[in-house]
Amino acid sequence: MRSETARKVSEAAERIGYHAANAIRQRILSDRPEYHLGVVLQKERHAFYQSFAAELREAAARLHERRLRVTISFAQTSEPTEVAALLLQMSGKVNAVAATGIDHHEVTNAVSSLRARGIPTFSLLSDFAQGEREGYFGTNNMKVGRTAAWLLTKTAARPGKIVLFIGGYRYHGHNLREAGFRAYCREFAPEFEVMDAIVNLETRQLTREALVGVLARHPDLVAVCCLGGGMEGAIAALQDTPGGEKIACIVNELTPESRQALMERRLTGIFQTPLKELCAELMATVVHTIEAGMAENPGQRFIAPVLWTPESI
Repeated sequence: MRSETARKVSEAAERIGYHAANAIRQRILSDRPEYHLGVVLQKERHAFYQSFAAELREAAARLHERRLRVTISFAQTSEPTEVAALLLQMSGKVNAVAATGIDHHEVTNAVSSLRARGIPTFSLLSDFAQGEREGYFGTNNMKVGRTAAWLLTKTAARPGKIVLFIGGYRYHGHNLREAGFRAYCREFAPEFEVMDAIVNLETRQLTREALVGVLARHPDLVAVCCLGGGMEGAIAALQDTPGGEKIACIVNELTPESRQALMERRLTGIFQTPLKELCAELMATVVHTIEAGMAENPGQRFIAPVLWTPESI
């Protein structure tokens, strides 16, 4: 029986409650090739990464023609040595690797080592190890930065200063977002002053403390943009500052906390990565790469972000 026909038979058996439906399903599963994908993510307790992990597992479960087992590890820090070590630990255990992380030579060396052993690595959200990794999956970060600048300069109460928060200087995606933001303002909104970016290590506490200080020193601040994590701190700082509701603010990723702030109009907008689409694309590419071999020219797959505003939530 062809695999697609077998799948339809199994689904029909489950729908009608056929007593042997489970046996049919197990037989079909046993006939499918099985692969193993290792994943490295950040911030295990953060709502966004919890959703990411869940979507990865669900996307793997939705594959009909292949069995793809997913093992997820969480880095406790953003240090390149830890990320590189987690990647290398998967050697000999998985068929492919996907990871979030910073762009650093130690990470690149780990990816190169995996590639030499026939294990492709895919970068997620923020690119790294260009030339060694097999592919990038995430948003077009330059465009995200330009779009954020367009929205903030259109919604700010008046021309003035804008502060940007980035996770770190080694996050390739954050650097591209900052570059896009500044490029747009130079070309179309020179009346706004984009201040030096502040590194927040993607933590809420550092973001909150830094923004409280900026607000105290710069009464002409009109907008805030969190290009990576740590947005909860920005939300709290603006809420605790008299007049903070008049400052335009864009953050990254839709979580219960950012959603609530948007509904209360304490945020101007939220960029959300479509995790379901990203994970589906990733799983299909992982299976194809395992079976067809690594590409001569590693590429990238841009997933268009969703922009939420108070009127669209």
